[in-house]
Amino acid sequence: MAKHLAQVVIAGLQVVGRAFARALKQEIAASQQAAQRAGGGAAGARHSATNQKLGMTLEEAKQILNVEELTEEKIQKNYEYLFSINDKSKGGSFYVQSKVFRAKERLDKELEDVVAAKQKQQHQEATQDSKT
Repeated sequence: MAKHLAQVVIAGLQVVGRAFARALKQEIAASQQAAQRAGGGAAGARHSATNQKLGMTLEEAKQILNVEELTEEKIQKNYEYLFSINDKSKGGSFYVQSKVFRAKERLDKELEDVVAAKQKQQHQEATQDSKT
C-alpha cells in the first residue's frame, strides 16, 4: 500500500514539475516577444520592464485614457475627467478610478522616457558637432 501511495505522489510531482517548467518557458517566450514588439534591444527591454513594473502596457494605458498620441495636455485633461467621474463619493467605481490612475502613471513614465531619450540624442549630437 505504501509503495502505491509513493508512486502516486511521485507521479503527481512529475506532472506538476512538467507543468511548471512549461509555464516558465511560455512566460520567458512571452517576455521576449514583448521586448521585440517594443523595439528590441535595450529600449525594448526597458519598455518591457516598465510594463512589468507598472502592471500595464502602453497600449492599454492609451485605451483607458482614450488618447492616441502622447501629449501631456490631452493626458491630463482625460485623466482629470475620468478620475473625477469615477469618484466613489459620486457613485463611481474605485476599481475604474485606480485603473485610470495607473494608466496616467504609465503614460507619464513613457513621456519621461521619451524626453530623456531626446535629451540624450541632443547631447550626443552636440558632442559630435563640437568634435568636428
